[in-house]
Amino acid sequence: MNTKKKLSLKLGLLAISVMTTFAGLAIGQASSPTSLATVRTEKLASKLMGREMPYRIILPPTYSKENSSERFPVVYLLHGLTGHYDNWTDKTRVARLTGSADFIIVTPEGEDGWYTDSATKPNDKYDSYIVKELIPEVDKKYRTIADRDHRAIAGLSMGGFGSLKFGLKYPEMFVLAGSFSGALGAASITEKNFPGAIGKTIDAIFGPDGSDVRKANDPFAIVRSATPDQIRKFPFLYLDCGTEDFLFQNNREFDSLLIEKKVSHEFRELPGAHNWIFWDAQVEEFLQVAAKHIGTVSKP
Repeated sequence: MNTKKKLSLKLGLLAISVMTTFAGLAIGQASSPTSLATVRTEKLASKLMGREMPYRIILPPTYSKENSSERFPVVYLLHGLTGHYDNWTDKTRVARLTGSADFIIVTPEGEDGWYTDSATKPNDKYDSYIVKELIPEVDKKYRTIADRDHRAIAGLSMGGFGSLKFGLKYPEMFVLAGSFSGALGAASITEKNFPGAIGKTIDAIFGPDGSDVRKANDPFAIVRSATPDQIRKFPFLYLDCGTEDFLFQNNREFDSLLIEKKVSHEFRELPGAHNWIFWDAQVEEFLQVAAKHIGTVSKP
């Protein structure tokens, strides 16, 4: 990544911590869940994290005791930097949208951990706890179709980075991975080239420049090093980014790499900025894409 591109990403990451805090005000509680969908707050007693990790489950109207033998595809939605597990239900229409989509939706807590096992903090395993604990728990507690072909993951900003990273690292688990305004180049940032709190936080998670943790969790590095056989096994990747978003160029760079490596994907360049107005619209778009990729309800 050249100096100009790195500067663009740095400015973007700096703005994320401010903008994601206030961007939800344009939608806010007007998007609260309707009675058509059931929204539950759960807590996972995570051994890997050494603490309870909350998450939300959105169950579609068709998920009922009367149809207790039906099983459902699952979509995992990841929040952004400075956000939390309840952002998706509090700041978007996702619960309403579930009323017309027969998916179970799960919104995990990722704190500010970049959905990556920390190189410096033993109990900050934001990758492993989702893959090894949360997904198995959801499959056990709820009537999911517990296989790759019926499981998708997506996220915004930091969550966009996380969702594509999960899809690329664990292609056997996800048939579709989506990113909205993804901070896809985060693993290339260090405190040395980006002094301040964000650079220091990223170093604490990913370790020093060139570390194994960075290489294993960098979407750019994973795609660049992938063999043709590995690429064929990747999930379908969906990316979108607003043309006024400070991460727009970073997303274009990733799109160019996917084209070069012949990775099956879709990239949408749309009017919009790094805010909840954009993400509220794009989660609706993504659920329509998901309907084509993760199948339908399994009936007895």
